[in-house]
Amino acid sequence: MIKTGSQHTQSLVDGRQVFIDGGVVDDVTTHPAFRNVVASVGQIYDFQSQPDNREVMTFAIPDGDYTGARANRIWQLPYSYEDLVTRRKALVAWTELHGGFLGRAPDHVASCISGMYMGRDVFHDYDPARANALADYYRYARDNELYLTYVIINPQADRSKAAHEQQGEFLTAGVVDRDAAGITVHGAKMLATGAIVANEVFVTCIQPLQPGDKEFALSFAIPMNTKGLKVLSRKSYEAQAPSQFDNPLSHRFDENDAVLFFDNVHVPWERVFIDCDTEMCQKQFHATPAHVYQNYQAQVRLMVKMKFLIGLAHKITETNGTTHFPQVREALGQLAAQGAMVEAMVQAMEVKGWYYGDYFVPDRHSLYAAQVLTQQLYPVVITALRDLAGGGMIMLPSSVVDFTNPELRDLIGITQQSPVASSEDRVKFFKLAWDAVGSEFASRHTQYEMFYAGATFVTKNHSYRTYDWDSSKDLVDRMLDSYSLDDEV
Repeated sequence: MIKTGSQHTQSLVDGRQVFIDGGVVDDVTTHPAFRNVVASVGQIYDFQSQPDNREVMTFAIPDGDYTGARANRIWQLPYSYEDLVTRRKALVAWTELHGGFLGRAPDHVASCISGMYMGRDVFHDYDPARANALADYYRYARDNELYLTYVIINPQADRSKAAHEQQGEFLTAGVVDRDAAGITVHGAKMLATGAIVANEVFVTCIQPLQPGDKEFALSFAIPMNTKGLKVLSRKSYEAQAPSQFDNPLSHRFDENDAVLFFDNVHVPWERVFIDCDTEMCQKQFHATPAHVYQNYQAQVRLMVKMKFLIGLAHKITETNGTTHFPQVREALGQLAAQGAMVEAMVQAMEVKGWYYGDYFVPDRHSLYAAQVLTQQLYPVVITALRDLAGGGMIMLPSSVVDFTNPELRDLIGITQQSPVASSEDRVKFFKLAWDAVGSEFASRHTQYEMFYAGATFVTKNHSYRTYDWDSSKDLVDRMLDSYSLDDEV
């Protein structure tokens, strides 16, 4: 039952239609734009399949066709605070393998589908048949260890217009036909991060839809090799990073992003969770634990990533011999406080968790507060690392090939000195630091961390919506009631 790396890699050789650099990719597992990230994902699946990691990474399936077998904890439904913490430890263990640089690793969309499943009562009130489809899909994805991505945003195009007002009737993916077997979908969705290494894609809309957008109000899941599904890849940072030594992160962890185009794709009814209902598209996220559960996972991932970046910061100062400078310690202390804040907010989500029916889920406002703050925090941390490194991340050998030239190797030994590392280790470290902070791969990550949860006004509105304003204002009213004008005159 526990998927291995080779099993996952083989599952991607499925005839999916991926476009990059003007052509179609025959096999994503061997193509130079994708093969390394495929291998990296394989390694995280191998990690869970190791006997020593079995208890940390898996749980006994309580229902369905495989009752008693084990599945990855990304699919675990927490019935208590202890369950939530146990699952978080598994998420951390997996995330540490990639330092948080796989933003849409398998645990993200699994958390979304699991949260929707916890709220299947909302789906049942909408349509019992759709609720059954969702329940069956959760169990199928869990029992078969599917790696899911999702596309939940419409193409930007003209943001001043609703989906049905865009140029071309079906720029945004919508229903163009339906029959007894299912619906036919045509149009585009974004942003399919991780689609290259995923088995299936969950398709819906998290943005509020307008009157007239009914045909775009969908929720369904299909395999990545479904007929008519076209994956339009962005530029591959992996392809531009052939050396692991020169670009250790982009060489291995470029999860890719893509636009998906649905060219009259047929979706069977057993895979349709919402059919043309704008209100339900919002409810699937916010009336169920889905939105909180998926973004709680994202904050766990970011917590690990922050720890990695703070470790980079301290090692920068050690490598440069500046750790004991008062101003440097002040900067490191600030970073340490910021990292501790992210970790504390993750723990607060758990400690302040609440029961949704039988399920214990993270606290909503603690999550949204963390999103607001971390969207602003990530570029601040990146800038702090730049300040600490100075020119050290820039003045490096052009590539690993320089070490093959004896004369250059001697010059590298002279010019790349450090009080704590050899010249080779210094270059190796600062190549890593640059790939995390300054490369094109790193720039993409800064953009990702600033916007994956939505624009800042979106997260701030979530924070406003979920804060306990009554108790806060009550404190003010009690203070006002404690004195009066009559006391003075």
